[in-house]
Amino acid sequence: MTRNARRRIAILHGEVPDNAPEDEQDVLVEVATVKGALGRMGYEALPVVFSLDVPRALSALRKIEPALVFNLVESVQGQGRLIHLAPAVLDSVGLPYTGSPTEAIFLTSHKLLTKQFLRSANIATPAWFCRDIANGALLPRGGRYIIKSVWEHASIGLDGGSILETEDAAELRRRLEERAVLVKGEVFAEAFVDGREFNISLLEGPDGPEVLPHAEILFVDYPEDKPRVVDYKAKWDEGSFEYSHTPRSFDFPASDAGLLASLSELSKECWRLFGLRGYARVDFRVDAEGRPWVLEINVNPCLSPDGGFYAAARQAGLGIEEAVQRILEAAR
Repeated sequence: MTRNARRRIAILHGEVPDNAPEDEQDVLVEVATVKGALGRMGYEALPVVFSLDVPRALSALRKIEPALVFNLVESVQGQGRLIHLAPAVLDSVGLPYTGSPTEAIFLTSHKLLTKQFLRSANIATPAWFCRDIANGALLPRGGRYIIKSVWEHASIGLDGGSILETEDAAELRRRLEERAVLVKGEVFAEAFVDGREFNISLLEGPDGPEVLPHAEILFVDYPEDKPRVVDYKAKWDEGSFEYSHTPRSFDFPASDAGLLASLSELSKECWRLFGLRGYARVDFRVDAEGRPWVLEINVNPCLSPDGGFYAAARQAGLGIEEAVQRILEAAR
């Protein structure tokens, strides 16, 4: 491999149609961000599209002959359930890549598998029901639930109709079936934890994962009857109430020190449990008694400038180039 080839990096990302929704369009912002950072660091960065036409992607990679692949694939053909396909293909041809390995990506992308692994490790995660289980389940009295997609992230499928309160398993099953049609995929109901929401970003270093500054999502001026959830509007609809009233905060009183330490340790436990690599983000809810509950584990979180990981890195005094360099080093 020539000296120039050693400085050549392919940026692998999903195909983005012109009419793609906001969450998919954001991938192009992420690609531009990473490409710009790599360019300033002296690398030759070349974007490559990954789709179900796998031979086309492999042909492009062979022409480039990259020393490394920066994996930014978040979905394939708009399906989050295929996110693990890209690293699996890279494994098969022996190309090193950034971020978590195939197995970790699959396990953390399937939210029900994630929750089963968490429970087996005695890491608190809210109770859940899927359609088959809810058919004959005994539900807690006064149960409040949030219905989520099994595979999709980025709050896809979350809106005002995702929250319900019921004691009836048949009603819960019916709502699950209705939401499955709306989101065009598998769904499950998770016990709703009414409390504070935290995003804990991690970046690998020489001594393992480093916890970046803790971020709390605030629900400012939310009416009493409005569920405090980071739904699709809160993430992607810039003109919405939800978007403008869910700011990210890095400021905490001294009384939160114990809680923040607990969130850090739990995040590292999740890292070890799933065999994560490079960078990640763990999302928590903290209930009224101060107990943390793991909601989701996000491998390869978005690196766009308005994303939570980028904000946490900046809060830690890290420029995007330094963060990207550490992600590259972890991949090597």
